[in-house]
Amino acid sequence: MWDQELRTMASSHAILASSVIMSTVVPAVLVRGFSVYETHLLWLYCLAGAVAAVNISAFWLLGIASPTADPNPLSRLLRSCLYLFLSCLFYHTVVVLYGAPLIESAAETFSLAVLLTSLTTLRCLCVLGPDVQAWIRVFTRHGAKTVWDSSLRITVASTVVGAWMGAFFIPLNWDRPWQAWPVSCSLGSAIGFVSGLVAAPAWIYYHRKQLTYKCK
Repeated sequence: MWDQELRTMASSHAILASSVIMSTVVPAVLVRGFSVYETHLLWLYCLAGAVAAVNISAFWLLGIASPTADPNPLSRLLRSCLYLFLSCLFYHTVVVLYGAPLIESAAETFSLAVLLTSLTTLRCLCVLGPDVQAWIRVFTRHGAKTVWDSSLRITVASTVVGAWMGAFFIPLNWDRPWQAWPVSCSLGSAIGFVSGLVAAPAWIYYHRKQLTYKCK
């Protein structure tokens, strides 16, 4: 049963990684002049939308979401939407505090926050639901109880680190189109997300003897 759940997670990760690729390839075929650099915000929202759609569909079909204390579906939906909005504000604030323009390029900064929310917060909502205590448990040391919990920790961390590392290229005086704000951070978060999707099943598999997960 444990191995079957790991295979299921690996398959869902492969589909999610494919959605990242397709969000670049499909618009490039259908939209004239589409480019990751020249039409960056369009690519960013295509990526965010594709990942969000695949995340929601995959976890709904797999029935992965943990039960929450609130049995009302409408209440859970409203709370989830509130969490997504607050997550966008949180990421926007953090990015500004790290040096992004406060007024200039505000739309680009908020778009990056939307992308980070779709890659991290939405995934947490799909697995854990709008349960703050469950989020705190998963992201504390030794708090992961399932393969999905560990997958969340790895993918969220790799996405955030990827976005952070992408910012290192912006101040360099190379005058490259991918150094425009927030292209390198968006690319870094996407690369970090895909890296986390690949690394999570491998890490869990090679550490399976030390892990004491329970299948959902």
